[in-house]
Amino acid sequence: METATVILVLVVVVALSFDFTNGFHDTANAMATSIATGALKPKTAVALSGILNLVGAFLSVEVALTVTNAVVKIQAKDGSPKPELLQGGGSALLLIVLAGLVGAIVWNLLTWLVGLPSSSSHALFGGLIGSTVAGLGWAGVNWNGDGSKIDGVVGKVIIPAIASPVLACIVATVGTWMVHRVVSGVAQRFTDQGFRWGQIGSASLVSLAHGTNDAQKTMGVITLGLIASGHWSDTGSVPFWVKAACALAIASGTYLGGWRIIRTLGKGLVEISPAQGMSAETSSGAVILISSHLGFALSTTHVTTGSVLGSGLGKPGATVRWRVAGRMVVAWVTTIPAAGLVGALMWWIGHTLGGGVVGALVISLALLGFAVVVMRHSRKNPVHADNVNDEWDATAGAERTPAAV
Repeated sequence: METATVILVLVVVVALSFDFTNGFHDTANAMATSIATGALKPKTAVALSGILNLVGAFLSVEVALTVTNAVVKIQAKDGSPKPELLQGGGSALLLIVLAGLVGAIVWNLLTWLVGLPSSSSHALFGGLIGSTVAGLGWAGVNWNGDGSKIDGVVGKVIIPAIASPVLACIVATVGTWMVHRVVSGVAQRFTDQGFRWGQIGSASLVSLAHGTNDAQKTMGVITLGLIASGHWSDTGSVPFWVKAACALAIASGTYLGGWRIIRTLGKGLVEISPAQGMSAETSSGAVILISSHLGFALSTTHVTTGSVLGSGLGKPGATVRWRVAGRMVVAWVTTIPAAGLVGALMWWIGHTLGGGVVGALVISLALLGFAVVVMRHSRKNPVHADNVNDEWDATAGAERTPAAV
């Protein structure tokens, strides 16, 4: 097999591995509040989320095309891939993509281990930006597109990263406040049951939206690899087999259940009621679906966390654990640079070893070794379907402070 073909196979395998980690890392985005309120049993929730992620992955390709075109400057002025990036079977560009994927997976596994709902999307973009800067220089990154529209890393990644959680928080705050005003005279036992049924629908909406946004990011990465190796030339579409493989990978990861992050988002940030849960999920689903339609590769984690925070702010007498929220914000801010540094380091190692099959194999094996270490360490303090809803106050360092409007 040619060097580029071997590296392409590694890219596809590692990309699908990232998609799998994205699934279990982000299950909390859709189902944490439903599990926390008892609207759905934990295993039922992750199974439903997995199915809807699978369906959602086939509904659009706008976000996939953003990933293909908005990070690395792969297009010439006529829209075709740049010839210099395709030399040698595209092995140089493939190494950049592979190194970026490794950076993303490393960050996903670390944040999953400590139960932080950071962004898989930003980990992916951070890893790709870091490896691209290392391999092609700062000019190799598509920062702003050609200026004719909102495009590039700044327009399609950075701006949505800042705006989406704020917007979701505002919508959830207003929605929660209105809901509690409307049902203020109704007995809680009646309202809770109704809102739990509503949560099943709203959580399903978020799962569907997650598939339309996050599954496509891996589709875009694999398509980028296919373009680099000369197996695909259309920068405006995605092969069907790529869609199917990515849909199955993210659905499988979602079904596995990222219990550590589900616990943090469902129990650690706000003591959430069914009414709050439905408001948060509805806000998240609406923001994510609109962004997917526009091709904005936003973080579903940021949106969901903003919505959950807003549900706490909008309920009279509710509490928010601001220390937990602060940890999340720190993770948000550090995700892109941290994943970028790992991506750059992986590219440097691969390039130093010749930039061919040996370098690609070494960084792939390094990732495998790291994953084994993380999984073994996670067994020391397991979180699973049976203890995901344990009281958060039993956790060391938990705090509760008034936060209602």
